[in-house]
Amino acid sequence: MSKVLKEQKIAVLYGGNSAEREVSLRSGNAIFNALVSSGFNAELIDTKGFCLSELANKNIDRVFIALHGRGGEDGCLQGALEYMNIPYTGSDVLGSALSMDKIRSKQVFQAVNIPTAPFCIAVKSAYEPTDAEKMMSELGHKVMVKPANEGSSIGMAMATNAEQLHDALTSAFEYDEDVLVEAWITGPEYTVAILGNEALPAIHMETPNEFYDYQAKYQSTTTQYHCPCGLPAEDEQQLQAIALSAFKATGAKGWGRVDVMRSEVNGWQVLEVNTVPGMTETSLVPKAAKEYGLAFDELVSKVLEISL
Repeated sequence: MSKVLKEQKIAVLYGGNSAEREVSLRSGNAIFNALVSSGFNAELIDTKGFCLSELANKNIDRVFIALHGRGGEDGCLQGALEYMNIPYTGSDVLGSALSMDKIRSKQVFQAVNIPTAPFCIAVKSAYEPTDAEKMMSELGHKVMVKPANEGSSIGMAMATNAEQLHDALTSAFEYDEDVLVEAWITGPEYTVAILGNEALPAIHMETPNEFYDYQAKYQSTTTQYHCPCGLPAEDEQQLQAIALSAFKATGAKGWGRVDVMRSEVNGWQVLEVNTVPGMTETSLVPKAAKEYGLAFDELVSKVLEISL
């Protein structure tokens, strides 16, 4: 497979215009360097201000998508590449769009009996301040607010009363028309990387922050990552099976990451599916791959090979 791919011209698309641009720039650089060191003919392209039609002029044979968030992870780019008949890494249009939308993906989880926390939906155009009190009462008086189509914990906030929830929703509506309000989950957080049809070793994240937010993910020096995750083998296998089921339920393909928490009351609760997770050398998927036995360069090559 690698021989075929090494005869192709690979474009690593990164950067872009989303709120996750800075993370994408780091992922793209790491992926590009790994491809070059493995002998691939790769070109790094920042999509900010870039016209995709230029890919044809550059004779690009295949795209490695390293764009996080809107425009790269939500099906838009995937649709454009399919229209241009250019193969790409990761999930297709449907899998990307459905996984990116936190509300629709949770509705899918519910429909196929994948465990996930109770939730309400706040729609900007229909929202009334009195709705906050109703949501708090319905969800147990402590909630997490998440813009439906942002990643990297952008726009997320915790609320323990109606006033806090109203403020959190007001802020979240700056990012999205639809906002997910999710019942608070008390318990440890895990993530499971998916490569092909296989779940890699789980990672347990620990942070002194109230939750695993943007600061904990990208800026903190106190966040701890445990891989092996410390779970008994049977529990980890159960977690991996749930993560793989969630990944398949949204139509995700190729590679990605599923975030899960273990509620002290309700057990495993799936949070979301990520179809283009962070790929710096210190990101979560590379950590899991290392435990599995794949070096970073090997992981990047494998993601590219799966796109065949």
